[in-house]
Amino acid sequence: MKNKLILFWTFFKIGIFTFGGGFAMIPLIEKEIVDKKKWISRDEMVDILVISQSFPGAVAVNSAIFIGKKIAGYPGAFLALLGVIVPSFSIIIVIAKIFSYFSASGVIQAALAGISSTVIALLVMASIRVSKAGPRDKISPLLTLLALVLLLFTGLHPIYVIVLGIAAGLLIYLIRNISKKTR
Repeated sequence: MKNKLILFWTFFKIGIFTFGGGFAMIPLIEKEIVDKKKWISRDEMVDILVISQSFPGAVAVNSAIFIGKKIAGYPGAFLALLGVIVPSFSIIIVIAKIFSYFSASGVIQAALAGISSTVIALLVMASIRVSKAGPRDKISPLLTLLALVLLLFTGLHPIYVIVLGIAAGLLIYLIRNISKKTR
């Protein structure tokens, strides 16, 4: 049971100190789970992130569930989930109660601007780390570039880009397997 409580506490700390949503949590999750605790490998973390982004819901919540399940089964998944959402839920309730009183304050505006800048840096860092640990074949960078172009310039909904990515991955897999069999 001690391991499960450590799992809860680890995700609780991540939830407390992360602003900017699930993607901003990725570097903190990686630092705690992969680097410090060594519960999973960097490759497993990338796999979990890919799967977490493919499922509906927040990437941090999905990641917590998958990591918790891997480490301590279903009770671990539940405790990791609670750990990651309780801080956010509690903070949002408190902020909602007092925000209307202080939202025009210059100090609050400055703090939010600082947080926004930090969140952008966390997202860039997460993108760089995921790209370093991603597939090392010749086609993956092309698919990444194509997905980025579709997202930035066509207005195509991200869900359709994900579905196209799945289809492209399956097509490449089939082509590679067919070409191996014909050799």
